[in-house]
Amino acid sequence: MAVTGILRVGLVQIKVLDFDESLVHYRDRIGLDIVGNIDEDRIMLKTYDEFDHHSLVLHKADTAGIDFIAFKADNEKTVNKIIEKTKSEYGFDYEIMSDQPGYGEIHTFTVPTGHKIGIYNEVELAEDYPMIRNPYIWKKEPKGMAPTCFDHALLYGPDQATTVKWLTEVLGLAITEILLKEDGENHLCTWLSANTRGHDLAVLDFPEPNVLHHISFHLEDWHAVGHAADIMARYEIKIDAGPMRHGITRGQTIYFFDPSGNRNETFAGGYEFFPDHPVRIWDADHAGAGIFYYDKALNDRFLSVYS
Repeated sequence: MAVTGILRVGLVQIKVLDFDESLVHYRDRIGLDIVGNIDEDRIMLKTYDEFDHHSLVLHKADTAGIDFIAFKADNEKTVNKIIEKTKSEYGFDYEIMSDQPGYGEIHTFTVPTGHKIGIYNEVELAEDYPMIRNPYIWKKEPKGMAPTCFDHALLYGPDQATTVKWLTEVLGLAITEILLKEDGENHLCTWLSANTRGHDLAVLDFPEPNVLHHISFHLEDWHAVGHAADIMARYEIKIDAGPMRHGITRGQTIYFFDPSGNRNETFAGGYEFFPDHPVRIWDADHAGAGIFYYDKALNDRFLSVYS
């Protein structure tokens, strides 16, 4: 399959309260590599198996949450088309960011959910990228939970419908799954993919803007999820839910919290998606099975705690 247009979600910047605690969590426990500092308040990280310069930025701030999330496009022409169509048909607030080392210009739009979503097409290879000539599986032994890449995020905010319309009609993302509201017609949550994985982004309708439910890191398999659980138990990392499986996306997963209160997820498995697949639809009374496939019941913390 030739993936064109938007290729994947590639970069996210989140807010944390304390660098020392956050680095123990993301570097030592999850297993990300430090790339370097942008400034005294921002640190760049990546997984061992990512080629791009960095994929996660920790921003020291007074509150937890998300600053922005950005998608990689195949070329400048795609980026320009998105900018022109968004300006002419949506009128979202627009900003150019040029302060991410290794990245070209990131064109950001503030969408109706209140989130800043960026598009870029230029990013340098990481200094320490995976081997490409007669490559070993890994160059240096992965550490911690050993995530292979930043996988996806779930965002909460108002007017989910317009945001999803922009993501599909302008960015070209495909809807993979839908959770319906109790009226049986409108979407409570929508899962969207730019490629062949189950989702790069999910968006849930919510009255408060610019809310982050979680960011997710991809692990190799169910055994790796179990290993991640062992690390969480050993270092008393606060678990929200799991180890478990989703009905939606079929992912095998654990939800847990960083020291600032940002929810993280380890994600493995799931199905392979292609654009000609039908959309999977979940009714409101099956939401429990969609999220917590085995227990089939949502817990209050999962729904009410966010950053």
